[in-house]
Order: sequence, then C-alpha cells, then structure tokens
Amino acid sequence: MTDFDLVVRSDRVLTPDGERPAAVGVRDGRIAAVTARGAALDTRRDEDLGDVALLPGLVDTHVHVNEPGRTEWEGFATATAAAAAGGVTTLIDMPLNSLPSTVSAEALAVKRAAAAGRCVIDVGFWGGAIPGNLADLRDLHEAGVFGFKCFLSPSGVDEFPPLDWDELDEVLAELSAFDGLLIVHAEDADELAAAPPAGPSYREFLASRPDAAEGRAVDGLLARAAATGNRVHVLHLSSATALGALAAARADGVRVTAETCPHYLTLAAESIADGATEFKCCPPIRGAANRDRLWEGLAGGVIDCVVSDHSPSTPDLKHGGFGEAWGGISSLQLGLPAVWTAAADRGHPLADVVRWMASAPADLVGLRHKGRIAVGADADLVAFADGEEFTVEPAELRHRHPLTPYAGARLRGVVRRTWLRGRESDGEPAGRLLHRKESR
Repeated sequence: MTDFDLVVRSDRVLTPDGERPAAVGVRDGRIAAVTARGAALDTRRDEDLGDVALLPGLVDTHVHVNEPGRTEWEGFATATAAAAAGGVTTLIDMPLNSLPSTVSAEALAVKRAAAAGRCVIDVGFWGGAIPGNLADLRDLHEAGVFGFKCFLSPSGVDEFPPLDWDELDEVLAELSAFDGLLIVHAEDADELAAAPPAGPSYREFLASRPDAAEGRAVDGLLARAAATGNRVHVLHLSSATALGALAAARADGVRVTAETCPHYLTLAAESIADGATEFKCCPPIRGAANRDRLWEGLAGGVIDCVVSDHSPSTPDLKHGGFGEAWGGISSLQLGLPAVWTAAADRGHPLADVVRWMASAPADLVGLRHKGRIAVGADADLVAFADGEEFTVEPAELRHRHPLTPYAGARLRGVVRRTWLRGRESDGEPAGRLLHRKESR
C-alpha cells in the first residue's frame, strides 16, 4: 500500500508557521504530512506546483445562497461552483434571503434538503434570530447551525425583521445558556430613520447610511456583550469610526470579533458613478480615507476576518437609482484576487491574506480542521499564482448572474487549481453539509 493518496509540492506552501518550501501528503482526505519539499514520499499522485503558491482553502462565513425560495437569485450549485473557482472550499450560508428563512429547525431541514447533492464545496449554515423565534434558537443550535444572525435595522426582506434592543437582550440571555454566537448586522434603526432618505445618486445613498448608524449600533452591542459575557461578532464593518470602540472592548476582555469585506477594502465612494448600482450594498462603500483606516484596523488585529458578503439578486432588481436598487454585491469568486491585489500594494505578505480569509473565519465558527495547511486538517488546498494578472470578464464568472462591481478591473492572483479533501475540484458536487458538532 502507498503511504499517501496525493502529494502536492511547492516552493511556497503557506503553513501556520509561515511560507516555506514543502511537500504536503494527503491520506483519506486529511493532511497527513507537511515535510521537506524534496522528501521521498510513496504516493498514488505527485503534483509539483513549482513556484505557484499552495494555500489552504478559503473559508467564507458570509454568503447569501438564497436557495430555496429565491434560487433565481443564486442557488447552491452556482454559488459553490463560483466559490471553488475562487479558492473557497468552505462557506457558511446566511439565514436569509431564502424562503423560508432559517429561523427554525424545520426551516433548516428544508434548506439542507435543497442543498443536498448540489454543493461543489463544503457548506454550513447560520440560523436567524428574529422577533418571535426565541424558543427556536436552542433547537437550531442542536440541529447544527454555527450561530445566529440578527439585524438591528430592516434587512431588506419582510420575512426577516430586525430586533429592537429589548429583543436583542432576550436573545443574548437565551444564547448564554449554550454559549451561542450572535452575529450582528450593526446599523442602528433610529440613526437610519433620522438620516435623509436615499435618493437616486450615490451621494444621496451614502448620506442615508451614515457612519453614526454603525457607530451607535456597535456601541450598544459592545455594552451588552461586556455586561453579559456573550460572544458577539460584528458583520461587514464598513465604517472605521467603530474601530476605537472595538479595540477598547477587546482590550477589556469583551468576547467580540469583527469582519470586513473585499469591497470595503478595495473600492471607494469617490469612484462610484451615479447609476452604477452594482456597487450598492448595506452598509455602504465609504470614502478612500475610511478605506485606509479599515486597512489599519485589519493590520492591527481589530478586524479579524475578510469575507465576501456575497449577496446577489436578479439583474432587474439592480435597475433604477441607488434609492430603490437591491443592496448586495456579488464577489464570491473574486474575493481572493481582489484582496490580494490591494494587500500586496500595501506591503502585506500573502500569509496575511491567508490568515484573514482562511484560518480566522474557520476559527470564528470553530472549524479548526479547515483553513490551514497542518497535519490533521482537511486537505482543502488551492494552487494560487499570486504574480499573475487578469482582467475581470463578468461572462467568465460562475455566479448565476454576471453582475459585479469588479467588471473590467485588473486584478492580481489566479486560482489555478482547487482541492477539496484531496480531490481536485472539477465543478461537480462533492461537498458535504457541515454540522456545528463537527467543530473541533
């Protein structure tokens, strides 16, 4: 018998201890050895990438697949194919905008049935916390969700309403009984209501989602987390004004983490034309100076993760002005090259990007066997030509709809190959549906 099913060699393997030449041996879908590049290893297949970097598969914990119910917006088959093409080997699906929303164990079962046999990569699920489903949260936790998402302002779909602060307190009390993770869309409803209405221009839209809405929501969330000891996570941070409060809370021992997204790190309000609604998302893309501060927060460890918030819709919902167009950006396939392009320009090594987009999101949801090239981890691997450039052609994307703010952009870094548990991805369904109890 051979010792390994697969060996992948590279001059540049991104391990938790840094980048180095190595050979990675795979057995039964797991990494069984990380050893010298030229080591003599008995294997069925021996792949040599040369100087193409070998990365762990990315983990994207913020994806709206929208199936069932709004499968015409995306769907498991197309979303996971796009993910694999972009070097993502694990995603965690949001509880909206599917129908039904994942707000009960019964709804989770419906979603898992819709996903079964359709996923190119591994997929897990978030549950939802909305008014009236407090009694469902423990059942969802036992059924395998990785945590619970809530909004503090309208979500954009009527079936997933926001929590007010009193309801949030009740949810935190319930989650404290089993140490559940609460992930929060942190924009304060009162601040949004006091802002001017969104008009057709980007300037008017940006004014309708002010920094103060994020700042006030984050402050309120941190105060409650400090008082209760609950685990909380701030989703898609767009405003750098919240960084100081996050840093102070963390220094005080508050159990808080935060994420941002490729579009907040790579795009800027000053460059968004009126009518370019492919750039619309909530919270919004802000100015270049704010973007620079987000990079500082990421470099300083105040922001933990970079995830896509892939939130597609049918193209017709993006028509019209910024006031009425759907707020969501499609970027699942492009997150790695988009972030690497900007990170490299700012002097960050590839190891930083791997931490932000692979190991840190895996740690957030407790998937310690994901997002790292280490013995015992799943053999989820990506061959990434980080010096190669390409121009984004929307028609070449695997998303259901070829609509992206990156159309025509020149990006650095090409995903050459992706392996899921040691099997090279060919676009066919090979993914597993993950359960929280698999966390280790």
